Amino acid sequence: MTAPTLALPAPVSIWDAAHAADARRPRSVQTQLGASDTICSRRSGYILAGAERTNAGDKRAAILGTYIHKGLLEDARREYGWLVERTVADDVLRGHIDVVQLDAATAARLPKRHRPVEPAEAVTVEDVKTKSSRVWDRVVRYGPTAAEMRQVLLYAELLRTVGFADIPGQRYLHRLGPLDVKRIRFRFVCRDTGEEHIQEFPFDEWLAVEARWWVDRVMEADAPEELRRDHDGPGLSVICDNCPFVDACWPGIAPGKPAQTILIHDDEDRAKALADYVRAHERYRESKRVKETVRAMLDDSPEGTYGDNHLGWGGENDKEETDVAAMVEEFENADLVVPMVPDEKAMIQILRRAGMVVPRRKAAGQKTARTIKITRARKIT
Repeated sequence: MTAPTLALPAPVSIWDAAHAADARRPRSVQTQLGASDTICSRRSGYILAGAERTNAGDKRAAILGTYIHKGLLEDARREYGWLVERTVADDVLRGHIDVVQLDAATAARLPKRHRPVEPAEAVTVEDVKTKSSRVWDRVVRYGPTAAEMRQVLLYAELLRTVGFADIPGQRYLHRLGPLDVKRIRFRFVCRDTGEEHIQEFPFDEWLAVEARWWVDRVMEADAPEELRRDHDGPGLSVICDNCPFVDACWPGIAPGKPAQTILIHDDEDRAKALADYVRAHERYRESKRVKETVRAMLDDSPEGTYGDNHLGWGGENDKEETDVAAMVEEFENADLVVPMVPDEKAMIQILRRAGMVVPRRKAAGQKTARTIKITRARKIT
């Protein structure tokens, strides 16, 4: 008699621990506006209003980025003596600068044990960003986004006007006072390959003023709903999909409908949306034509770097197909029954070659995807 098999509990997910730890991090429970929260005007408004965070989102990529980020910065601190994860704050903003590199004159004002191994040429604020290979080419081509640039400019502006925050663990830095930041730097690291890409910019006072103006506009709003949504919404933006305030930002969505339907209120909105669609379609059609023409032009060109771009070729691999004869033999060797289900595709081809109509029927409960059809409206005279 066979002993009954006991049902074992499913192993816990390691991500449950990671999400629980992430929820307890100071940044996750911070109520003051952080420089890294300036990714969206309305999101910043919800933070300042103390709105309820109802959407946990999928934070796995962000958590992995945090782990990589923390390990790299800690190693850089030990090896180079860099100032890493240092807090800056004023009455409105609070942030944690990834790296501050001091010039020789400023570093000399610190106790010897806190000085960098090699001072920088100028006081530099650096932000480390981890990216996936999916967006890596875009990062290398175009650099930081507007929101990423705004974040680092705000860090630098806080350091120039207030200096390091007066908190335990960095009071020796607070005594330096405001620092003359001359440079900002982005250090991008690919999460998939480890590739590193660095971009530097001189600190620009006017861009910093613009970044602060952005924050001031958020502060002046009487309610978050007065502020613009800076992304396209759930289903179209990963940022919105994982925003803790997505339910408040996109309320009243009909079941099964895209969230963006709430943006249409009247016929004027519909007319504007249709005009936007037609313009975008024309640009897409022209872009597609250019891409197809250029692709044909380059077909005989060897791989290599030409100007700002590198040309490479892929594909042309041997295709594989199922070896039906060998599969039948495997079935027979294993004493398995070879299926004798009619070959639908072959039967359709035979009927069409014979000039016969292929019988069709409606699939119960199934509908084709809804499509949009836009044509020029007739003018009534």
